[in-house]
Amino acid sequence: MNRKALSTTVLACLLTALFAVGTLADEFSFFSPIVGSNPGITIATVPSGGLPWTVRHGVGVLTDDGRIRLEVRGLILPAFGNTGPVTQVDASVVCGGVVAATSKSVNIETDGDFQLHDKLSLPSPCLGAIILVRVSGTAVGAVPNGPWIAASGTIKDADDK
Repeated sequence: MNRKALSTTVLACLLTALFAVGTLADEFSFFSPIVGSNPGITIATVPSGGLPWTVRHGVGVLTDDGRIRLEVRGLILPAFGNTGPVTQVDASVVCGGVVAATSKSVNIETDGDFQLHDKLSLPSPCLGAIILVRVSGTAVGAVPNGPWIAASGTIKDADDK
């Protein structure tokens, strides 16, 4: 009887764990590193910025209900060592090669740090999702439909951890 109770308890715990993992897996539909752009690249008709950008560390999360979260550190223009004239960024989500939605704008620190949290209305499913970090404001003013300066879904270097 003791052995049967133990087996039942272990099986119940295993099924509970599998359900919890399945539920969590459904929550996240997209998780990707964020890397800087290079000039001359167009994604979904959005051109990249005119100078190279680098990212020290960046992660993008997009859920199946349209919640987007970006945590980015050190998004800078290496030529300047800071963000140059850029003061605000937003995020556009590309689905199936088309910009499907764009987030609110957030401030970016001169050292390139920012966090963005928003909820977007996206098609379901969002095939081939890409997150573009776009310039939305400079020291001079707003930049509607600005160029992208960082993106998800790419690998910087095979040796990067």
